Amino acid sequence: MNKKQLTIAIAWALSLAMVGEAGGADEKSAGDAAPAAQGKAKLWSYQPVKSPAIPAVRHQDWVRTPIDAFILAKQEEKGLTPSPDTDRAAFIRRATLDVWGIIPSPEEVDAFVNDESENAYEKLADRLLASPKYGERQGRKWLDLARYADSTGFQNDNDRLNNWRYRDYVINSFNQDKPYSRFIQEQLAGDELWPGDEQALIATGFMAQFPDNSNSRDLVQRKYQITTDITDTVGKVVLGQTLECARCHNHKFDKISQKDYFSFQSFFANVAPVDNIPAKKGPIEVAYDQQYAKWQEATKDIRAKQKAIIDTHREEALKYHKERYLTDSRDAIFKPKEKWTAQDRWVNHRLANVTNEASMQSYFQEKGESTDAKTRDPKIAEQWAELEKLNKELRKFDDLKPATFSNEISAMTELGHPDAPPSFVFAVGDHEKPLEEVQPAFPAAITDEKPDIKPLPFSSGRRSALVKWITSPTNPLTARVYVNRVWDQYFGKGIVATVSDFGKAGEKPINPELLDYLADKFVKDGWSVKKLHREILLSSVYRQSSNYREDVHQADAENQLLAVFPRQRLEAEQVRDSLLVASGKLEDKVGGPSVYPPLPSAINTNYGVNNANFNDKMWRTSKDEKDHNRRSLYVFTRRSIPYPILDSFNMASPQEAHSKREVTTTPLQALTLYNSELIFDWSKSLAGRVINEAGESEEERIARLYQILFARQPNDQEKEELQAFLNEQEGVIRAKAANGKFEVNVPAGVKDKPIGDPVRAAAFVDLVHVVANSNEFIYRF
Repeated sequence: MNKKQLTIAIAWALSLAMVGEAGGADEKSAGDAAPAAQGKAKLWSYQPVKSPAIPAVRHQDWVRTPIDAFILAKQEEKGLTPSPDTDRAAFIRRATLDVWGIIPSPEEVDAFVNDESENAYEKLADRLLASPKYGERQGRKWLDLARYADSTGFQNDNDRLNNWRYRDYVINSFNQDKPYSRFIQEQLAGDELWPGDEQALIATGFMAQFPDNSNSRDLVQRKYQITTDITDTVGKVVLGQTLECARCHNHKFDKISQKDYFSFQSFFANVAPVDNIPAKKGPIEVAYDQQYAKWQEATKDIRAKQKAIIDTHREEALKYHKERYLTDSRDAIFKPKEKWTAQDRWVNHRLANVTNEASMQSYFQEKGESTDAKTRDPKIAEQWAELEKLNKELRKFDDLKPATFSNEISAMTELGHPDAPPSFVFAVGDHEKPLEEVQPAFPAAITDEKPDIKPLPFSSGRRSALVKWITSPTNPLTARVYVNRVWDQYFGKGIVATVSDFGKAGEKPINPELLDYLADKFVKDGWSVKKLHREILLSSVYRQSSNYREDVHQADAENQLLAVFPRQRLEAEQVRDSLLVASGKLEDKVGGPSVYPPLPSAINTNYGVNNANFNDKMWRTSKDEKDHNRRSLYVFTRRSIPYPILDSFNMASPQEAHSKREVTTTPLQALTLYNSELIFDWSKSLAGRVINEAGESEEERIARLYQILFARQPNDQEKEELQAFLNEQEGVIRAKAANGKFEVNVPAGVKDKPIGDPVRAAAFVDLVHVVANSNEFIYRF
């Protein structure tokens, strides 16, 4: 929280204390407009995007793109000059990490450093943007915002085996340079706008990423929570608005009322998750069918016996299951289908999705285990005992089931109906306290435009109207918010520092003219994301050195004017993936079902204490060792068990839209890099790679190690210190090995070269491990 936000928060708290009400507006005024005290002038972010004139600057020779003129003008106002260009090797490492999320190879560095053509930088930018790795890196940034995970969360944390399709849709969209406007339209209304397009249907998975509790017994509340999650996410991610603040009361800072909130929420009132849409048959789907058929064949007798027992009381068991739901859910559940409203239809669709054969067994368990003589049935108790035995037998075949993929699509649709449930303003956000009914509408403070809703035979048409407004060139927020996110990615801080809050409580843009230039050009360029990235990559401001300057520190301590290029700690995935690249082990396969690399043994042990089935059910390590070395983007994202290496370095939380990666410095990070058996194994492979690629001398090998990790040569001091370390470590290992109780670790994967003295080789592995653990590796400069 910055100082401005803290001041506003304190003022808010004091105002609440004075009025004695934490819920904001009372029930009578809950839907009214936000207080007039906020003023009549439109907030800067609600004003139309302008096409600003490119400013005149004194040092015109520094300007490579219009971006530079906007940056330089601010610097010259403060009497600053930009930093000189960084060296080419540092630049390609920086650009490759930013665009691809991994370090470049020494060959790629050498080719760029030695390219004497006038368009060397242009060729580099185009090569980076043309690679599938670009889509993987940009996909990861978007998935942070989409709260992507491969499981539902809550206590059961059930698998979502279809979700990888949405992840691949995102990656492919960036690689295809799909216009950002179309990208948003597909994710919010793909089923309405392109009903026959499988990819557009998969795209609606953006709305389906909400954490979910399949055991929820209040289906009406569950619907409200899901719709709320979608509303809040769209507001934050696409519009940069903290709409969620207006759910319980009128927004304390922005002119967004409760009525605005629930009117916006009503665009999504009719959507429901559908997880069983057949996917087009390809190799993955065929493989799933074949594997699942093996499980069906192996378990058919067990399942038949289960069904036979359940069939003896199926109607009573189903009734018992339905009666476990709360009153307002049961009102819909027990209503005849011909009398269903749109709300009832949603509830019963949800009920069907969470009801299976296992649900029927609850009846047998209740009757069989009850200590109440009136409830217990001895005959059913015998059946329950038999069901338990069969369940145990069935679990033995879990390994036959496909682990991370399916033959179906998950999407959000309106279940083939145009009518939507009514939407209300809810007093203090409580769905059991409806006030006035509302219709779909855009926030009044942002626009006075009215949605043009055209119902379809199979859908309400509401979301089509919404995305038409969101992606309109005249929308003041959509382009500004997105270009600011991209700027934040490259420079570590957005032109608006609060990247998901363009409201009053957020920061104002440090360079509003630059923000509008980028937003205006983004739209005029056909919402091309690649063109936006290319212009930034080719700018002088991006090319600057990151070396410390005292004059800049004195004049601009936070480096807001970017007279020095800002250094950044690598994100969690960049750390792991770059270590895999360095070790020569990264599998470059793009897309496909998620994978389970091995967990540290301590994790398995700890969870095993509490959950005997942890290894089998929660983390089924992939059998194919190639999958262990896939990019982190493809690691199964289980909400309850973040992958440890990534978790240590602040991976995105999938519980809600993750706007910006936190950067912490903790002992656990150093311990993870130093003690992880996985990272030590990669260090052995890196040592083997260095030996394979370098000359025979240790000096040549140390130089190659630096080329791989840092894209530079070691200086004389580093050479001297590393040689001293190597000698000292050899002595330490030799002393430990002398007693016969110390296992010597040697470089892995060495080809056609003798390792020589295994103790000296083990010392070299330790040297590699230490250098890979250095601060320089996990930063980009």
